[in-house]
Amino acid sequence: MPEKPRPVAFVVDDEEVIASTLAAILKISGFASMAFADPWEALRTAESQPPSLVISDVIMPGMNGIDLAIRIKSKCPNCKILLFSGQAATADLLESARTEGHDFVLLEKPVHPSDLLAAIKKLDT
Repeated sequence: MPEKPRPVAFVVDDEEVIASTLAAILKISGFASMAFADPWEALRTAESQPPSLVISDVIMPGMNGIDLAIRIKSKCPNCKILLFSGQAATADLLESARTEGHDFVLLEKPVHPSDLLAAIKKLDT
């Protein structure tokens, strides 16, 4: 019997060490995960390799995580989205997205690995 494919997870954070650390945690937890420091690169990769989960920082140069999430959801409607941020300005961006019909879960940085994994599990319920 063939092995079930691992769900593809993208971790996007302009701080590479955060993206790669979270991607490593997800790999240990059964995901085929990829780390991205550039949200545009994650978006381009989603075209050829659609993710089932995207975990993204909100405040990044070039494109914020909410815009990234909206763009990925338009290409991959079944993709689960989890956002995280350490900045207060995030609340306004999130509220603006909600008024447009996009409701995303937000975790505060720093996020503990067990809290991250619990939040991912909740997305599936």
